[in-house]
Amino acid sequence: MILPIVAYGDPVLKKKATDINKDYPQFDDLLKNMFETMYNAYGVGLAAPQIGLPIRIFLVDTSPFSEDEDLTDEEQRELKEFKRVFINAKIIHEEGDEWAFNEGCLSIPDVREDVFRKPTITIEYLDENFKPHTETFNGLIARVIQHEYDHIEGILFTDKLSSFKKRLIKGRLSNISKGKINVDYRMRFPEQKKKR
Repeated sequence: MILPIVAYGDPVLKKKATDINKDYPQFDDLLKNMFETMYNAYGVGLAAPQIGLPIRIFLVDTSPFSEDEDLTDEEQRELKEFKRVFINAKIIHEEGDEWAFNEGCLSIPDVREDVFRKPTITIEYLDENFKPHTETFNGLIARVIQHEYDHIEGILFTDKLSSFKKRLIKGRLSNISKGKINVDYRMRFPEQKKKR
């Protein structure tokens, strides 16, 4: 089932999410719905807060990035094959010189800005079978993971922008929270919720 994606301005996006255990109700359905919702919106990642749930789950599928012709064959293959579920994740180490990449977010449609992040991360997480992993990722995969991880920490990519950049996009962000935007996927806007 395709779920509505929560828009910028909803308090759930600023809340630090809580851990879950394998008894979480209808867990398999939740994962299936999250993947369906992400693919329907042409996303490469989706975190549970983006569908209104303040729990520590996010998904990543970097295959759309594999079509970039500037990448090596190995990088393309790695991106094409990377599809993961991260539960109760915790980034335990970040390293390297920060690099900029133009990021967007399904909860903040039509806003894209350069965000600086470290290139290499080590993360502890549980997979969809609640099996623990500690892995190191770098490049675009690390970046997508960091973006989705921020969601479960209550951080949006716009929080990482300079105050000047934030002022420039303030009006656009306000319009998103009011639902004054055209998107080709289902969204839930905070202003609409208040009116009910």
